[in-house]
This record gives sequence, C-alpha cells and structure tokens, in this order.
Amino acid sequence: MLLSRSGVVTALVGCLALAACSSWSVDPPPPIYDVRSATVVADQALPPVSPALVTAVNDRVNAAIAVTTHNATLPPVAITIRLTDVRKARGFNRDRSSAKVNIDAAASDGGSVVAMASFEIRTVAPDPATADELMAEDIAARVRSIFSLTMPRLAN
Repeated sequence: MLLSRSGVVTALVGCLALAACSSWSVDPPPPIYDVRSATVVADQALPPVSPALVTAVNDRVNAAIAVTTHNATLPPVAITIRLTDVRKARGFNRDRSSAKVNIDAAASDGGSVVAMASFEIRTVAPDPATADELMAEDIAARVRSIFSLTMPRLAN
C-alpha cells in the first residue's frame, strides 16, 4: 500500500515538473513593426486573379492600418502583399478556394526588406459570389495577426 502511494506521489511530482518546464519559451518573440502602408499585387497566373479579390484585401488591410495607433519607437515599414496560386471553385461541390500569400516588409527609410512572411489560406464558400469576400477577409485577418494591426470597426 505504501509503495503504491509513493509511486502515485512520484508520478504527480514528475508531471508537475514537466508542466512547469513546458511553459518556458525557447524562441524570442518576433520583432514588431509599425506598418504605415500596404500594397496588394497578384502574380500573373492562369486563370488570372480576380481584381475584386485584390481590391478587397487592399481595402481591408489599409483600413486596419488606418485605425492602428502608430508607435514612434517601432521601425516604420511598408508591406507588399503578393497573392500567388489563387484557386477557386475546387472540390466536389466546387465550393473550396485557396491562395498562397507572400508578404515583404520594406523599411520606409531605405527600402530594404526587413521581414518576410508567407502562408496559405483555404476557404469554403457555398455561394461562389461570396468566395472573393471570404478569401479577402481570411487574408486580411492573417495580415492583421502577423503585424499586430487593429481590427477596424464594422460599417453601420
């Protein structure tokens, strides 16, 4: 009986020690930049990327930049969002869309690229008319998350 209790206590102590070590962060936090402007471009591809998608992403990201308070201590950057490999109306129901997105952050003073990010998004849009809007919101949400931008208020 005593041995089973000591085994339980040892296991509990071991679990607590592992849990305490798991909260230690090995990687430093990523650098934060003061985003001043954004430009959205699409690679020349077949089929071509919808201009409505490019415009919607541009509007959403620039609206987030406009409502974000600028910090003078952070390095100012301008970001270029490049949409590549945009595929729409895929899958059995033709309701799946995807895009690969590459982002370059260039320093405002010299123009040199100081940060890069890339990601893929996948959306499901039962109505093909809403596919561009859903993809644009997903892309803008990821950009807001990466660069710590504020979510703009919804229009009335």
